[in-house]
Amino acid sequence: MSSIFFATGKMYLGFIREFTSILALLYDTVAWIVVGPFRGKVASRQSIFQQMVFAGVQSVIIVAFISLFTGIVIAMQSAYQLKQLGAVVYVAPMVSISITRELGPVFTALVVAGRVGSAIAAELGTMKVSEQIEALETLAIDPVRFLVVPRFLGLLVMVPCLTLMANFMGIVGGLIVGVTTLDIGFHRYVLFSFDFLVWKDIWSGLVKSALFAIAIAMISCHVGLSTKGGAEGVGKSTTLSVVISFIMIIVLDCIMTGVFFFSQV
Repeated sequence: MSSIFFATGKMYLGFIREFTSILALLYDTVAWIVVGPFRGKVASRQSIFQQMVFAGVQSVIIVAFISLFTGIVIAMQSAYQLKQLGAVVYVAPMVSISITRELGPVFTALVVAGRVGSAIAAELGTMKVSEQIEALETLAIDPVRFLVVPRFLGLLVMVPCLTLMANFMGIVGGLIVGVTTLDIGFHRYVLFSFDFLVWKDIWSGLVKSALFAIAIAMISCHVGLSTKGGAEGVGKSTTLSVVISFIMIIVLDCIMTGVFFFSQV
């Protein structure tokens, strides 16, 4: 019995230690973004642009593909029940609201965590085990400013942009089913979609996506910078960053859903 309590306490303390380390990294990152320009030390614009292209532009196809078919699936599944009630036209608002509130931000974040977050962890982990991080410190270059800030800003800008695109593609997917299969006119489908969709649905999804971007960036960078054990350690760090990011995305989504939809916000 004592061994169980010991293992539980050790796991709890380890979680607290890692969580505080991630918060400290977030603090350092925000500090460099805010204070860096006053010191004449800012992240390279080229590096930030490169990270935006990698995190955003190169993720467009897969996010669009997933969102389009998600909208199609939601429309087909909801139409099965709504047909029995004679309310098949309400497929349109069901698709638009569910995509903008939940599925668009969450699926986009999961794709980015799997594609971009893993790449960040692997890249920084490789630099860590090959002692490139120590080389930067020897040259008086802060790793947070040089490596973390561009990735943080790239994700913070591009994940909400990808979410907007995912929302649009999900609605298009529902539109395809509504017009071709459910005999809902194009104009009627669009009218019902946006009649029930309010600004709160859109901006709440964007706020979620921004928080997801911060979580992905901080977790991936922290895990990468903490890598040990050579090539095997890089592989473990890559897997760990994706798993933790997925869990954190779902947890944050649950928390923010409660904040937005069970309050008077």
